[in-house]
Amino acid sequence: MSGFEFSLVLVYAVIIAILALFGLHKYYLLFLYLKYKNRPRFKPGKFDSLPKVTVQLPIYNEKYVMERLLKAVCLLDYPKALLEVQVLDDSTDETQAVARKWVDFFRRQGFDIKYLRRTNREGFKAGALEAGLKKAEGEFIAIFDADFVPKPDFLIKSIPYFANKEVGMVQARWGHINQNYSLLTQLQSVFLDGHFVIEHTARNRSGRFFNFNGTAGIWRKKAIESAGGWQHDTLTEDLDLSYRAQIAGWQFAYLPDVVAPSELPVEMNAYKSQQHRWAKGSIQTAKKLLPKIIKSDLPLKVKWEAVVHLVSNFSYLLMTVPSVLIFPVSIILFNIRLHNFIFIYLLLFFSATISIFVFYLVCQREVYSNWRQRLRYIPGIFALAIGLSVNNSKAVLEALINHKTEFKRTPKFKIESKGDGWRNKIYVAEKNFLPFLELILGIYFTFSVYFALKHQVYMSIPFFVLFQFGFLYISIISFFQFHKG
Repeated sequence: MSGFEFSLVLVYAVIIAILALFGLHKYYLLFLYLKYKNRPRFKPGKFDSLPKVTVQLPIYNEKYVMERLLKAVCLLDYPKALLEVQVLDDSTDETQAVARKWVDFFRRQGFDIKYLRRTNREGFKAGALEAGLKKAEGEFIAIFDADFVPKPDFLIKSIPYFANKEVGMVQARWGHINQNYSLLTQLQSVFLDGHFVIEHTARNRSGRFFNFNGTAGIWRKKAIESAGGWQHDTLTEDLDLSYRAQIAGWQFAYLPDVVAPSELPVEMNAYKSQQHRWAKGSIQTAKKLLPKIIKSDLPLKVKWEAVVHLVSNFSYLLMTVPSVLIFPVSIILFNIRLHNFIFIYLLLFFSATISIFVFYLVCQREVYSNWRQRLRYIPGIFALAIGLSVNNSKAVLEALINHKTEFKRTPKFKIESKGDGWRNKIYVAEKNFLPFLELILGIYFTFSVYFALKHQVYMSIPFFVLFQFGFLYISIISFFQFHKG
């Protein structure tokens, strides 16, 4: 084995070992979940009289879902005299007219609903929320993105937790209106269920930090203000504020039994844009807040979980390296007959992935009565994560080098069932070069599968196929949806 070949094998082994540690962390979260899932940290209390609540609706070019959103908010089961609704409209298209129409309609029905429009988009969503907060009359601030349809009992079930003066934020679980629309929406629903069912419950109920997800949650206005308010130096203003508030001593409550349905992105490029924003914003937040967290007097268990949580998107960047190296490393070890080493590397890779399978298996079992049928989507989770690695690695690198990009909204089309279409609607995700790179990687792994079959390296084939499917699926769907007709 030459020095160059040894270096390739070593780099591959080290990165796979690190990814295996991320996989082991999934087991840790599962352990915390199973230990604490029936032990909520806070119980609902009682107010002497219900407090006033301001519902903020930050919107930007959302004409297809405005009617649905406002109808749902105005059906909230809460006294009209104690409910203020702010439509924070930064739109540049006919959404303005649609929003004004429905605001006027509900105002005539006796609702305290206000249409607030800024002259610029400074700070994007965070800027809109901060501008609205200055005029908000409520002691508590509920926030819903335009793709959400809160159930009537949302406030009645959530507000009682604020009777505890230490609670600064309450987060509900996201539901999925259109999860049966396509393979992409089914895979997204499994991804998000893992985050909301396992991760949030494990972190919150075990006393670790967890985060507001930008929507379907309620803040105590005082908690926002005392933590420094909404800031827009990251693309994940929700994650940033969440950590600043918890560092300042505010407690959060997570309510997995309060579900707020939402519309999942149905278009691949829109989904990739959303994932890019979340990945980049999390690394920006890590750079901004981890030094403060590490130097703080917080318990070690809280610090440790905060570090792992905030840097978790580095796994996508790490994943791209073995994506490229797994084939040449397999050839090197095959040529020098080190089959035992091939087994060891595949075992490390297996340990990095089997934990993910168990993680999502438990999650689906907890939520769905037909969970056995839904297990068929878990291999797709691996493939989708692999396929997203290029997209999200770009996001991580941009955050590391401080490359600034604007907040790109995720298009919403009011897709609720298989019969609904989006192809003739006006909002289109931005095109870029990434599908070409993803296609090249898909072809690369097609040749890898051929090589493994030809040389009877059968242990490698399942992994090559996962990479092959992941990159080809992401790239082909991206190209196809560029030309919607």
